[in-house]
Order: sequence, then C-alpha cells, then structure tokens
Amino acid sequence: MNIINAFILGIVEGLTEFLPISSTAHLLIAGRFLHLSQTEFQTFFDIFIQSGAILAVVFLYFEYVINNKDLWFKVAVSFLPTAVVGLILEKIIKKYFFNSMPLIIGAMFLIGAFFIVFEYLVKNKKVNLKKSIRQMSYKEAFLIGVGQSLAVVPGVSRAGIVMLSMMGQQFKRDESAVYSFILAVPTILAASGLEVIKTNFSILTNKSNLLFLTIGFVVSFVTAYFAVKWFIGFLKTNTLTIFGVYRIGLSLVLFMV
Repeated sequence: MNIINAFILGIVEGLTEFLPISSTAHLLIAGRFLHLSQTEFQTFFDIFIQSGAILAVVFLYFEYVINNKDLWFKVAVSFLPTAVVGLILEKIIKKYFFNSMPLIIGAMFLIGAFFIVFEYLVKNKKVNLKKSIRQMSYKEAFLIGVGQSLAVVPGVSRAGIVMLSMMGQQFKRDESAVYSFILAVPTILAASGLEVIKTNFSILTNKSNLLFLTIGFVVSFVTAYFAVKWFIGFLKTNTLTIFGVYRIGLSLVLFMV
C-alpha cells in the first residue's frame, strides 16, 4: 500500500458505506484493481477506515439520537438478528463469502433488480411510502434487523437491504436512509471491534502503516459526511432506481471481465 492507495480506499469507503451500493464489494473490487494483497494490515485498514465513516454519522445525527431515546431500543432490536447471524456464520463469511466474486456479482445484480421492481410498484401505487421512524413498532424494527442480517453477503449492501426492508413496510425513503445510517453505528462498531480484538497490533509499529490509517480515516470521514448529506437531499425528490441501474451495470461489467 502507498499514500495514493490509502486516499483512494478512503474515498471508496466514505462514498459507498451509506449509499445502497455495497461498500464491502466496492472495497474488494478497488483492492483488486489496485493490486493490493489481502494481508493482515490490509484487513485491519479496511475495518479501521469504516470508523471514519461512522464518525461522520455520529457527527451529523448525535443530537437527533439523543433527543429520541425511544429510538435506542428499536435500534438495539434491529441490531440483534445481525449480531446473531454474524457470530454464527463468521468463519463461513470470511472463508467463502469474501472470496467468491460470483456471489458478490450475483448479490449486486439481484438487489439492483429489487430496487427497480420495488420503485415500479411505488410508482404504480402498489406501495405507499408514508411512515416515519417515530411510527416504527418493535416488530418492524426486528424485521428490519432480519433484513440487515442478509448483508453478511458482500454485494447485498447493508444500507440497501435496510432501506428495502423499511420501504417494504411503507417507511419513506429518506426516513429509511436515516435509520440505516443510525443502525450502522452499533452494527459496524461491533463487527469492527470483533476484528480488532483478533488483530496483531505489531503491524501498527510501522510508521508508514500509521500514516496510511490516518489518511484513510480522515478521507473516509470527510467523504462520508458529504455523501450522507447529499443522499438525504437526493431521496427527498428521487427514487432508488438509479442505484438499481448502477448495481446491475456494475455487476454485468464485473461478470464480463
């Protein structure tokens, strides 16, 4: 890895973590494009820069969460299914899911198709997006968590599947996006914390590695901050169709190459 690699991966993480296009898939693709080996440091780097993106959400929504304490319990309920599935399938996820490009391509394509079909149903009044986060029940929160647990498959997109799970229960697009941002905080911190515990911290004695981590973290934070603000504004007047088209297009390109 070099400084340019760290900068590029920070941008990729910040842009894709909260957009419904799968940050994991994009980081894996970017890593292959940059010819980066999946070393212990590379794995740690990918995990660490996620905290930069998470900090952007904390920065933007801290006051909102503090003023809505009922939301804490609903987020906890949504987090539970993902935690259980992640712990049970941890070895399978690492050994098979992250090393299967056909699986990633298939997930990218399938969820992209779901976006397009779902937005078609909304356009034709088959689904009415009218609910806000404040109207969420604990049953709905749990079902959202079940949906999020599918994101253990790279390419699904944690943000994307959470939004689909919520919109399927008639929550507005922008409200679904906000909840996906907030739910990302405990989800990603838990997954990252588990990986950090297993990390050999001798890799951090290298000054170059520390520089790369700092660059990735800062770039991820700044990029995610603006990506989140843009995405919320975009969803107020637009649909997810464009993301569905993008996912399908990218999956076809990856399939051909």
